[in-house]
Amino acid sequence: MKKLKFRAAYDFYQAHINRSDFFALLKEHNLKTSGSVPSITWELFGSILTGQKGKGGYGADLEGIEIKSAISGSSFEYQYHLNTGLDKLKEDQVVDHFFCSYSADYQAFQVYFAKGKSLSPYFSKWIPEYLKNYNKAENATSVEASERRQRFRRSIPFGWVSKNARLVMEVKDGKLVLPAL
Repeated sequence: MKKLKFRAAYDFYQAHINRSDFFALLKEHNLKTSGSVPSITWELFGSILTGQKGKGGYGADLEGIEIKSAISGSSFEYQYHLNTGLDKLKEDQVVDHFFCSYSADYQAFQVYFAKGKSLSPYFSKWIPEYLKNYNKAENATSVEASERRQRFRRSIPFGWVSKNARLVMEVKDGKLVLPAL
């Protein structure tokens, strides 16, 4: 793993994720804060943190890196499409993964790091399920159209991430606590 740019990532968080005025307006209008920061914002955060640029097209979000985000304690969802999913499943086994777990008010979050190889048991298990979902496996039993999904979705549990991935960055009460700069 390359040297991470914690200060730049934290500055981005302060300017573009921790939007207290916006969150106050949401609350005033009885709208939820959670989910108001789109995944592309977390991908940009990951790009700033790692120094890696977006890959463009299909596959991992950044060159050699997949970025996932979810509310604290929730699992991290992976989606695989009909025509590109198998290649993505294979790629996910080798790229690095960063998991951003955030509080509902975005005042706290943790960033965990895992090598794709450590997640390989999940992705390997999902490949035959993916193939069956899209009727792509040899001798596959047909999946009823009502059961076939537009996107094949699976998740890595937060429990696995918190136990097996390495915590590389943490913010509490809007303040960077790990690493201490």
